[in-house]
Amino acid sequence: MDFNEAAVFVKVVQAGSFSAAARQLQLPTSTVSTRVARLERRLGVTLLQRTTRRLNLTEAGQAYFEHAALGLGYMLEAEAAIDAARQAPQGKLKVSAPADLGDTLLAGLVKQVQSQYPALEMELVLTERYVDLVAEGIDAAIRTGELRDSSLIAKPLGSVCWAAFAHRHYLEHAPALQHPQDLNRHHCLQFSPMGRDAWTFRRSDSSVTVPLKGSTMANSIGIVRNMALNGQGVALLPTYVCKPGMIIGELERVLPEWQAQSNSIHLVYPRQRFMPPKLRAFIDIAQSELRPWFDDNS
Repeated sequence: MDFNEAAVFVKVVQAGSFSAAARQLQLPTSTVSTRVARLERRLGVTLLQRTTRRLNLTEAGQAYFEHAALGLGYMLEAEAAIDAARQAPQGKLKVSAPADLGDTLLAGLVKQVQSQYPALEMELVLTERYVDLVAEGIDAAIRTGELRDSSLIAKPLGSVCWAAFAHRHYLEHAPALQHPQDLNRHHCLQFSPMGRDAWTFRRSDSSVTVPLKGSTMANSIGIVRNMALNGQGVALLPTYVCKPGMIIGELERVLPEWQAQSNSIHLVYPRQRFMPPKLRAFIDIAQSELRPWFDDNS
């Protein structure tokens, strides 16, 4: 089947003559006539009755035109939709991220994306499990730690550095904190995935492990951070979730020479020959918005 023949036939009927169709298609009139004749031979019916003054559709020609014009219209709409999608970010974008990445950070990212591209819909999938982006229809993901899938494109965003923080009011009435071992005299607010029994701190020349009593423990970074903001003790938290508190002078980083661990963080997405505009737009905004959060020098 030659779709060009059908398209030329539809254009001849719409234009009212072979010559008019040829001008619109920018083809020789003889080429237009030949393609319609080939279509009639392949179908085994006469579609057009030619006279010196006009063209008349046969009954078979009328039926073929109605169906062919409808199908051609759908094809043109499909190409127009693809062309529009290439030009402006739109449609649905599905992004995966760790559940404990932070409400403020992710909400701010979504706000920036949709304020710049109102036609773009976003769905966040927050989970701690490893997500197969292709199998689950995920456009992009934010991942911490070692990257397991080398087939993905990875854009570095910085690092997640864990350190000790406390509210300034708590520190005003608490014992001095000059060494990690001094935490034995403090109420420690524990994010359970970072250690139920001990915290390990490192600096350039040494490391130390501090046993913990485990009196207050939660598996939510947000809850642990809020308890620290309430002045309930010393918390081991990623530096990026404490930056808003540090800016307004509430949370202070204690033991500034020591950190617990540091993991790289990346924005990843599947390799593809043609990147959709919605994904390109999201990548550009995500890198701009997220890098300051994970840069400890900012």
